[in-house]
Amino acid sequence: MKAKAIFLDKDGTLIKNVPYNVDPEKIIFYEDVPAALQLFKHQGYKLIIVTNQPGIALGYFDEKSIVDLKDELVRRFRSMSVELDGFYYCPHDVMGKIASYSVVCNCKKPRPGLILRAGKELNIDLESSWMIGDILNDVEAGNRSRCRTVLIDNGNETEWVEGEFRKPTAVVGTLSGAAKIICNKEWSPEMDKNAGGVWKE
Repeated sequence: MKAKAIFLDKDGTLIKNVPYNVDPEKIIFYEDVPAALQLFKHQGYKLIIVTNQPGIALGYFDEKSIVDLKDELVRRFRSMSVELDGFYYCPHDVMGKIASYSVVCNCKKPRPGLILRAGKELNIDLESSWMIGDILNDVEAGNRSRCRTVLIDNGNETEWVEGEFRKPTAVVGTLSGAAKIICNKEWSPEMDKNAGGVWKE
């Protein structure tokens, strides 16, 4: 039987956004994150981070730094009494300085490659899963993967470019708001018929 998952953007969704950061000392989780992650786990969801890391292509840090950061996040999750089930990152950027990473790929959000790869490798039922992020590129990646989607509208989205796949299933202000919708049955399937319904915390 396939599992269901919560796909999570990292910067600006789980932790405060520090551009191109790989320093564990600068990883600060939002206060409501532990309780939200525990609720997701209690409801049987796998927790999977999907993150763009263009700093690799730009030469700011190497892939080993991201692997080390992943190990730190695994430890931090365990300190919250939850397991991180997957960590997928895109190292590419067409404007990068490192030639091998300066390519057009299918894994950089808003493209769906990270989610599709995780779904295949971890045996995830994508249609029973959710993508949560703080910008519409996260929403588009989730929608293109057939997940339901939640936009955390915390001020990080500044462009608001509309498109076929860029309307979230729901909009909230915090990760705990997303958890209420997904896990406490406050979200209604009727929202699927009219995507873009807004939950007010």
